[in-house]
Amino acid sequence: CSPPLFSCLVHFEIVNVRLVNGGHGSCYGRVEILHSGQWGTVCDDSWGLQDAQVVCRQLGCGRVLSAPTKARFGQGSGRVWMNEVGCTGRESNLFECRQSGLGSHDCSHSEDAGVICQGKFEKVASLRLHFF
Repeated sequence: CSPPLFSCLVHFEIVNVRLVNGGHGSCYGRVEILHSGQWGTVCDDSWGLQDAQVVCRQLGCGRVLSAPTKARFGQGSGRVWMNEVGCTGRESNLFECRQSGLGSHDCSHSEDAGVICQGKFEKVASLRLHFF
């Protein structure tokens, strides 16, 4: 916001990635993505630290610690949306990464990918008003 108008630009971000079976509000768990109104999983084929780093960044969970595979956080249900994910680690969203095509896979839920991130960081915003 900026005086004297106090008009603010509000940025709404659509959450299309979540972590499941890691605890409420946690920064670890099975990676699930939202596509066409349906949550589904990510296959662990080619899954690694660079891919997991993108998820950690997207969720505001700091740096990546581990990129678990083989459904370490339990098997998901529904669709497997992503396979052969290939991030550089610099992307801001998992959907920006190379992958085999949404819904195109040769995986079962026993291959669901996960992430373990360092943790959430508070984003502190300060507002200074100067009156002359």
